Amino acid sequence: MKRDRSPFRDGTLCRTKAKSTASALLSYAAMKQKIQITLLIGMLIAGIRLAIILYERHEEAIEQTKKPVVRALNPDYYVTPKKLYPYDLRSAKQLTKHPVWVKVGYAYSYYPYDAAAHHADFSRETGKLVPIQKLAIKDVVTGVSPKDPGEGQILAVFEQGGKHYATPIGTERDGDYRFYSDDMLFLEDPHQLYKHWPADVWQAIDQHQVKPGMSELEADFAVGIGMLESGGDSIDRTLDYPNGGKPLSISYHDGRAVEIRPGATG
Repeated sequence: MKRDRSPFRDGTLCRTKAKSTASALLSYAAMKQKIQITLLIGMLIAGIRLAIILYERHEEAIEQTKKPVVRALNPDYYVTPKKLYPYDLRSAKQLTKHPVWVKVGYAYSYYPYDAAAHHADFSRETGKLVPIQKLAIKDVVTGVSPKDPGEGQILAVFEQGGKHYATPIGTERDGDYRFYSDDMLFLEDPHQLYKHWPADVWQAIDQHQVKPGMSELEADFAVGIGMLESGGDSIDRTLDYPNGGKPLSISYHDGRAVEIRPGATG
């Protein structure tokens, strides 16, 4: 005999299934919300991190622009010419053993010298030693200038055009010698000391010319020492060069010649 299905039993089952389904849906919704919140927090953290990185890079860029530009050290600063340091007449005679070159052009006078009489005629200045002039010193002697008979002159004797001349390189008084030959003469060929200079620069120097782009030191080698005009600074400045009677006015920008023009005469 079949039993009749109880309507109360079927209703209970349906209610149980409905509750189970609702519970599952609620669990899924809660889990989904947690995932969304987690993702949102992760994106927020990533955004903050990205903003910090961009800010740091921006600050680094600003600091870089504030830093002064470091220039390569001028190779001229590494050049250290040899010096003789003479202390008496005998030590000064070492200048006769090798050629020398004039450091400062148009600054030192030279006079006729009678080798037989060992006498320099200080009353007749022959001229000025020119920049980077090469000299073969034959002897180092003493002489007396009529301007100061109590002080002896130390003279370097050299030949030029088949004649002898003498140029003072120091003084002597009561056995006390004072030499300025180390400030006056290169003991080594300046072409080798400054061999890092371009060939066209040396060509201009040897011709006693100044070209645009040359440095102040290169110009000094070409035409002698210049005198600074007032109003200049370390970046923009103008120097006037006597240049052995052919004056020049040279304007420099950042250490390089930018304008070369004839200077004032008289």
